[in-house]
Amino acid sequence: MIRTPLRPLARILSARDKGENPDAIERENIRLRHEEMRDRARRRAEGRLLVLGALFFCAFAVIGGRMGVLAQSEPAEPRTSAAGADILAQRADIVDRHGRVLATNFDTHSLYAQPQQMIEPEKAAREIKKIFPDLDEARLLRDFTGKRKFLWVKKKISPEQKQAVHDIGEPGLLFGPREMRLYPNGSLAAHVLGGAGFGREGVHAAEVIGVAGIEKFYDERLRDPAQGAKPLVLSLDLTIQAAIERVLYGGMTIMNAKGAAAVLMDVHTGEVISIASLPDFDPNDRPRPLTSGDAADSPLFNRAVQGVYELGSVFKIFAITQAMELGLVSENTIIDTSGPMKVGGFPIGEFRNKNYGPLTTSDIIVKSSNRGTGRIALQIGPKRQQEFLKSLGFFEPTPLEIIEAAGGQPLLPKRWTDLSTVTISYGHGLSTSPLHLAAGYAAIANGGRLVEPTLLRRGAQAGPRVMSEQTAAAARRMLRRVVSSGTASLGEVPGYDVGGKTGTADKPKPRGGYYEDKVIATFASMFPAHDPAYVLVVTLDEPVETSGDKPRRTAGWTAVPVAAEIITRVAPLLGLRPEIEPAALADITLTSNQDD
Repeated sequence: MIRTPLRPLARILSARDKGENPDAIERENIRLRHEEMRDRARRRAEGRLLVLGALFFCAFAVIGGRMGVLAQSEPAEPRTSAAGADILAQRADIVDRHGRVLATNFDTHSLYAQPQQMIEPEKAAREIKKIFPDLDEARLLRDFTGKRKFLWVKKKISPEQKQAVHDIGEPGLLFGPREMRLYPNGSLAAHVLGGAGFGREGVHAAEVIGVAGIEKFYDERLRDPAQGAKPLVLSLDLTIQAAIERVLYGGMTIMNAKGAAAVLMDVHTGEVISIASLPDFDPNDRPRPLTSGDAADSPLFNRAVQGVYELGSVFKIFAITQAMELGLVSENTIIDTSGPMKVGGFPIGEFRNKNYGPLTTSDIIVKSSNRGTGRIALQIGPKRQQEFLKSLGFFEPTPLEIIEAAGGQPLLPKRWTDLSTVTISYGHGLSTSPLHLAAGYAAIANGGRLVEPTLLRRGAQAGPRVMSEQTAAAARRMLRRVVSSGTASLGEVPGYDVGGKTGTADKPKPRGGYYEDKVIATFASMFPAHDPAYVLVVTLDEPVETSGDKPRRTAGWTAVPVAAEIITRVAPLLGLRPEIEPAALADITLTSNQDD
């Protein structure tokens, strides 16, 4: 920039020649220079204001656009940007039908080590071994003196253990916050809850995920922040579950059984009030799955859902029910059950080679005649039998809300021959779970409609009709007679009319054939029989009742007494009032010793 001098020599000389004051020229130049500087500063300020205004406009435009986008989007849980915040540890509670906690969360700590910061690794390994006896001191020492910069010592520790580790005073032993899954009732309903473990892990957080049972089935629902930690409400009743597990354990012990299962279900809603499988486990310390041998030997195995068995004579009522529905027989139709009877070249016998002769349809159920049921099944035929059993849900796994339910696939015959039709009619040749059986009996109990078992609270189901109300009522009368005067006489419970059917099936060998001294004993019952509200199925694996001179393995001696004790305990808890008939009064003669 060229600056004009304040006192230009040419103008100064010219002014002097003319007698003018040279200072006036300097003052004028100063004024002009100041005006020029002021105009330049104003233009600069106006440019800056224009740029700043444009920036403000753009910023407000971006904010307004973002607000518009958010207004049109679905609400989402905000996430913080802190380290480890992407690991969601919060998990919703699981409660029973009355709101009592079955599974909840518990704040605890993890223990990890940074060996490079340790001062006395030998002492640390020795002291940690005292606090955690399950750890290997030699391995701890190798890890603490090695080149590793980080290692987990314990993923979960109690407050007492944390304090004990803190007292060691080792700066290389550090704690991280943890949220763990807690099952306050221990092993109660263990197979339903399943258990939880850690998924993604960080030093300051760990993801709690379901590993089995309903915890895994509803894992996304329980971890969903949008649910607002709303608890998952189950159909189970904690009190009734505890009572059934206690009685079932006692019955399994007394009957010398290898395992046991029980299902209590509402016949109108399909709600499972209680489901138990023994042996069980504590989900707070879930054992590892078996890597070899029979899966049923593991306490993780759910016999009520995963266990598929030939359940024996409890299936006879389905054949009789279908025949009545088809109009082939009535309650009083006479069927010749005399032997011999052969189907496909194979003899069909009775229990202990009995020969009942002519029996009514009702007496076939009461006396549990194989030949009578088989002859009725032949009238039904293979195709119609398959259609009926399929309509009752015996061809697919039950839709129960636990991950293991998918493994309870019924075992069907490869070829459904006449022989298959006969043997399946009395519970051999088709393997199903106790839960399948409970759902089938519920259809008879509620008047002929199929209900799907569920572990969630819900109202009555309007399931498809699989039999008429008249047929279901006739079947219930037969099942009541089984208890009042048949093979399940030990199932009578004073004040509660019980109806049901026993089933004793020989256990199959792994390589074919059947054991002679190992059975699956089952009692499928409903109560009160005149207007059933609940179905109870009790199954014992390899029971032996030894109170008599000879060991007894049939369901009438093993499963039935256990079921009767369960009904005695839980019926009042279910709000069912006993119907007690008044006893006849003794003859009383009024006498007086007073004088007239």
